[in-house]
Amino acid sequence: MAAPARKAALKKSRPCEASLDMKKSRMSALQENPFTGPIAAEYDVLRQMCPNAATLAKKIGDRVAEWRSDAGPIDGFEIGCGTGISTLAALSARGDLKLTAIDSAGEMLDQARTNLADYALAGRVKFIEADALTALRALPDAGKDVVISNYAIHNFPDDYRKAVVWEIFRVLKPGGIFVNGDRYAMDDLAAHLADTQAVVRDWFKIFTKMNRLDLLEDWILHLLSDESPQHIMYFEPALEQLRAAGFAPVTVEFRDGVDTLVTAVKPGA
Repeated sequence: MAAPARKAALKKSRPCEASLDMKKSRMSALQENPFTGPIAAEYDVLRQMCPNAATLAKKIGDRVAEWRSDAGPIDGFEIGCGTGISTLAALSARGDLKLTAIDSAGEMLDQARTNLADYALAGRVKFIEADALTALRALPDAGKDVVISNYAIHNFPDDYRKAVVWEIFRVLKPGGIFVNGDRYAMDDLAAHLADTQAVVRDWFKIFTKMNRLDLLEDWILHLLSDESPQHIMYFEPALEQLRAAGFAPVTVEFRDGVDTLVTAVKPGA
C-alpha cells in the first residue's frame, strides 16, 4: 500500500479506535462500580425492569418489623442502600429502628439523602459513602441487631462476598438477623439461561418504548458483570456460604425466578 493510502486508512480507523477506547473505558468504570453515570442518575427505571425489587424491599421492611417486635429500639445496618428504596421500607415499617446505610456510589447516596431527608433530620438514618467490607470492618463485634441489603450482595466478586458474609456474622448480636433480598442465580444452568434471556427481551421492550437504548447498553454491561464467573451468585452455594459463616437457620422466605428473600439468624440469645 502506498504511503498516502496507508495514511488515509489510518485516519479512517481512528474514529473506530476512539469509539472502542470509550467503550472500554465505560466498561471498566461499570466493572469498578456498576452504579455510576446514567444507571445512577436514572435508577428509578429499575421499578419497571425488576418489579420484584420493590416487592423485596417491602418484605425486608416487614421482616425487620416482625423481628423481636417487643425488644425496644434496634440498631440496624444496610449494605448498598442505593437511592433508599429498602431503607425507606425498613424505617417506615419499624418506628424504633435506627439505621446506618452505606453505599459506595456517591451519586446514588445523594439521592437517598434527598429522598429520606426527614428521616435523617430525625436522627433515624445516617448515610455513609463506603464499600461494604471497609464499613463492616470498622464496626465492633456483636453491635448490630439487624443487617439488611437489597440487590447489592450479588454485585460483589465471590471472594469479596464471602468476606462480607463473615463480617456480617461478626457484627451481629447473638440472635440478630441478616435479611437479604437479592438476585440468586438458578443452579440449573439451562433454566437460569432461559430466565436471563427472558429478562433481556423484556428490557429491550422497556427501553425501546422509552427510546433509551443508550441506557439499555449500560444495564446490559452490568448484567454481563453479574453473570460473569467471578460475580454470579448461585442459589445453593450462596446459602451454604451463609451456613459456613455460622448462620442458622438460613431461611428462604420468597423466591420468584432469581429474585429471592433470604433471612439468616446468628445463633444465640
